[in-house]
Amino acid sequence: MTDKSSDEQGLSGRARAADAAARAGAAVAAEAFRTDIAVEAKTNATDFVTEADRDAQAAVVTALRERGFEGPVVGEEEADEVVDAVPETGPAWVVDPIDGTNNFVRGVPVWTTSVAAVVDGAAVAGASAAPMLEDVFVADGTAAWLNDQPMAVSERTDPAEFAVAPTLWWGHDRRAEFAAACREIVERFDDLRRFGTVQYSLAAVAMGALEGAITNVRGAPWDTVAGAHLVERAGGTVTDIHGEPWRHDAQGLVASNGEAHDEVLAAARAIEAERPD
Repeated sequence: MTDKSSDEQGLSGRARAADAAARAGAAVAAEAFRTDIAVEAKTNATDFVTEADRDAQAAVVTALRERGFEGPVVGEEEADEVVDAVPETGPAWVVDPIDGTNNFVRGVPVWTTSVAAVVDGAAVAGASAAPMLEDVFVADGTAAWLNDQPMAVSERTDPAEFAVAPTLWWGHDRRAEFAAACREIVERFDDLRRFGTVQYSLAAVAMGALEGAITNVRGAPWDTVAGAHLVERAGGTVTDIHGEPWRHDAQGLVASNGEAHDEVLAAARAIEAERPD
């Protein structure tokens, strides 16, 4: 069986597949959590990868194929069936086997396995499983759920009551931007939260635990697509740094509950002002 576009195997089918695949990958990763697992550094001393990342990604791919869904898999870890860019046409899957690997290797239980379905470059379904928190977030083309219950963004309207997360990561040569992100949040809003995982930060916006999550960084699709889709389907707003509708290759990601989005966007733009030319 291949991808279908009928009601039976369309968007709801992809949402069910994303849910099942995220759970499968999360279960594999959870078995290795807080064990003596080998850790490797990728691009820098704190950019980690473990065998759990690779095994969880393989479990996600297997779960998708077992449900009959074909199409490219866009993933963080190199593998035979995995590519590193979202195709502009046709169906594909975007996978982050462990978003928050730094948390994972430190024994911090806030990390997710995230899976998104895209068609012609746009998300149509997504799921993020946070197994150590016993939470699973899922969205199809119309709505979003947390643990099988309808999920919606916060209804707060006053920025003075907002909790906002700086998200993605500013490298050691861009710490002025990280500092600006923290400054803008604490000066404009009530509180700052940093979870160490983009996908969980976006899920937190989707479930109403945060009012915003911001960055001026261009993120990888596996870090962002599922979570951005959750926010939008839960009733929130996601734009790029310019205030345009967000897409997987956009510069910046500004997610909010849709209330006072301009103020959340202004905070993100102030970070951008610190970016080196």
